[in-house]
Amino acid sequence: MDILSKVSQSSLKSNLPVFSVGDTIKVDVQIKEGDRERIQVFEGTVIAKKGSGIAETFTVRKVSYGCGVERIFPMHSPNVKDVKVVRKGRVRRAKLYYLRDRVGKAAKVKEKIN
Repeated sequence: MDILSKVSQSSLKSNLPVFSVGDTIKVDVQIKEGDRERIQVFEGTVIAKKGSGIAETFTVRKVSYGCGVERIFPMHSPNVKDVKVVRKGRVRRAKLYYLRDRVGKAAKVKEKIN
């Protein structure tokens, strides 16, 4: 059991920014297509964070061409190259699943002003 915890500790990323639910972020994802590799940027609102340690994940939602798209990213995956916080959001919930039912301006999250 001790070896398992050491392996998971060495796999954790240390350079991730602090972000929370409601924030708008850009995630750089490495995509493999055959023998080629490229970086794709996925920008959207964080609607959920769950898990802890090596199993921590976050869900990002965006609207692309009028269709809602959600992706779940493992926080410490080697395919997640970079995460940048675009803007902080002001929310009062831990999970923003209610945004799935909203359209247009009603689906926006207010910006957090310090």
